[in-house]
Amino acid sequence: MSLRISRRQLMQGAAALAAFGATGLHSAFAQDARLRLIFWGGQARADRTFAVADLYSETHAGTAIEGEFLSWADYWPKLATQTAGGNAPDIVQMDYRYIGEYARRGTLAPLDGYVGERLNLDAFDADQLSNGTIDGQLYGISLGVAAGATVYNATALAEAGIEIAPMAWTYDDLLAKGREFAAATGGAMALSPDGSGIELLFENWLRQRGKALYADGEPAFEAADITQWFELWAELRAAGAIVSPDEQAVDTGALETSPLVRGKAAMNFTTSNQLVAYQTLVQDALGIAIYPAIAPGSTGGHYRNSSQYFSISARSAAADTAAEFIDFFVNTPEAAALLGVERGVPASSTMREAVTAELDERSQMAVKYISDLGAIAGPVPPTPPPAAGEIEVALKTKSQEVAFGAQSPADAGPQFFQQVVDTLGRAR
Repeated sequence: MSLRISRRQLMQGAAALAAFGATGLHSAFAQDARLRLIFWGGQARADRTFAVADLYSETHAGTAIEGEFLSWADYWPKLATQTAGGNAPDIVQMDYRYIGEYARRGTLAPLDGYVGERLNLDAFDADQLSNGTIDGQLYGISLGVAAGATVYNATALAEAGIEIAPMAWTYDDLLAKGREFAAATGGAMALSPDGSGIELLFENWLRQRGKALYADGEPAFEAADITQWFELWAELRAAGAIVSPDEQAVDTGALETSPLVRGKAAMNFTTSNQLVAYQTLVQDALGIAIYPAIAPGSTGGHYRNSSQYFSISARSAAADTAAEFIDFFVNTPEAAALLGVERGVPASSTMREAVTAELDERSQMAVKYISDLGAIAGPVPPTPPPAAGEIEVALKTKSQEVAFGAQSPADAGPQFFQQVVDTLGRAR
């Protein structure tokens, strides 16, 4: 955990710093008002977020901001504990899998009453407002537009003599080029991580086949689909196209532990906004591509999502101030310049225009990728049902059981499907 202090505090002599692993705590505080903010992400996101918090404190005398960041894997258990104890931070970063569940449990504050007075959303894209709306009420302010993406090590691929078509490559390419890449590197690096446990990738594969993860609170796929998914990755595993189960198990979800950053794979399946953060951790030049297509010309798998949201705790004693900070975060050109596109392309057209020309090369690539999706993209799926986050974790667990040989795809597929049915049933 680290404590970061604003420039004003440094001048006042009130600075402190402590480091404890992968979480961070930032303070930019004066005397009158206090806001607590929690989010997931790596150091690159934390640095940008805290810079905006510093800027806000310097321009809003009397406001204290304490910001804490954790890895994805650590974030949700901590937020659940804080929420259950009635001690959730004022501002919480939300994900599309969880926002519906938290909103419907009454733990998030509806934001409609702040729109127009403390929140100016006039320049926001309509789909980004819709993404944060649950049962007709606004609960989340989009922090950026993103889509599923493959971030790849362009330098490593070039050195191995491997080329992929960034907007048109397929799972057949992954298999064939994975074999070629393994031969070229002598097995020292695989082309791909093991994506069998990545929910976004599985959803993309389903959508290309005309199916989905969920519909009306029920699974919108069948046991045969998840079985075939596990079989696909078993074939890639046997061909040496993806990393070993041991290497994949090291990945906790933090960027730093990904096979791409550790030099064990030449790509990672992630979201478009993460290109910027990955480039800060990898010396080689990175590129961006779609998730593999199931066949040449396949469409509909991708969609423009909100990368994250800021929401306000229903029990916040400083909700008005929290709304004003969120407005500052998403609508101030100076804040937009500090944030770049690390959380995605700005949801506000005004902020996009303000920052695009000043973006670095990787940020420009992320913006272009969203634009290039074009006809490849399909509609945004409905808000996931309660327990979607639990199912995401279960997929990762089941995929590891298959990868390590504890279960065959034929056994694991029906078991996982029944687990999805049971989990959704309990959550109703």
